[in-house]
Amino acid sequence: MDLPAALRAHRLLAIVRGDDPDAALRTVLTLVDEGVALVEVSLTGRDALDVIARARAALGPDAPLGAGTVLTADDARAAHRAGADFVVTPAVCEGVVAARELQLPVLAGVMTPTEIVAALRAGACAVKIFPAAQAGGPAYLRALRGPFPNVPFVPVGGIDATAARAYLDAGALAVGVGSPLVGDAADTAADTAADASDAAGPDALRARARTFLDVANAVTQGGPS
Repeated sequence: MDLPAALRAHRLLAIVRGDDPDAALRTVLTLVDEGVALVEVSLTGRDALDVIARARAALGPDAPLGAGTVLTADDARAAHRAGADFVVTPAVCEGVVAARELQLPVLAGVMTPTEIVAALRAGACAVKIFPAAQAGGPAYLRALRGPFPNVPFVPVGGIDATAARAYLDAGALAVGVGSPLVGDAADTAADTAADASDAAGPDALRARARTFLDVANAVTQGGPS
């Protein structure tokens, strides 16, 4: 998988983390059905590896599917066995090297210039500025692109639709979005929502997905590369 090319094509990476595996699976499938092509299932969610395996079976072999919060070599190997075809880490860690040994592309978490260099040397094909809002937002991304003009940056953390556009306009390859997109859809509360129009229900999830997709598509069609 060419992860940077996929990120450039779609501009949006959805991050699913939930306490209910069935709800998390439905969230993944709903997002993909709505047009969100790149989805990452965080290993910190309950039974995340099973969610990845079930999503892979449902989506087929060709749909991009990532495992997030991969820290260790065991995490990378388990994600690979479950069917993930790319890995996302919160830091430059053992999981980066192990994933590369498995020929899985890696989006590695960084915050500082030193960590950017370390991530690239470890084999990451793109870097995740995390947590992006706390690091300094779009202004920090612009500052980083001065010494690193060719590095594929993907900000993650605290990104709503307005911030997503600002990061993309500042030169981000894509943005990673968790709770502002997913909300509570992957949690037990969402799974038991009585009203489909409730903020935790599938209609609200689809509406949020369309909002972020509108931002991503606008930049893809006319924004920076």
